[in-house]
Amino acid sequence: MLWAMKNTILTAAALASAFGFAIATAAAYPGQQLAKQATVSISKARAIALRAVPNGEIVAQELEKESGGSALRYSFDVQSGGKTREVGVDAKSGKILENIAEGKNPD
Repeated sequence: MLWAMKNTILTAAALASAFGFAIATAAAYPGQQLAKQATVSISKARAIALRAVPNGEIVAQELEKESGGSALRYSFDVQSGGKTREVGVDAKSGKILENIAEGKNPD
């Protein structure tokens, strides 16, 4: 009985550890190593991008060095109404640098 209980606890701990690792991995994003240079957090930048595309849902995100603004920007793909928009947010000022439709039939 004691062996079964120890085995159950070890299995639960292993699953929790594996689940915790999956959560940490999902929270990572391309360019995350540049976040130390950003003044604006990714969560604040996400909120800015979502205000720019009402009723949108972020489906991709990255932090990148690119011309324009401070040269450090968050780039979000935001889906709304069956269309995807790329929203660029300056990682130092929070200013929206771009908000353009993507795909074959941009608006």
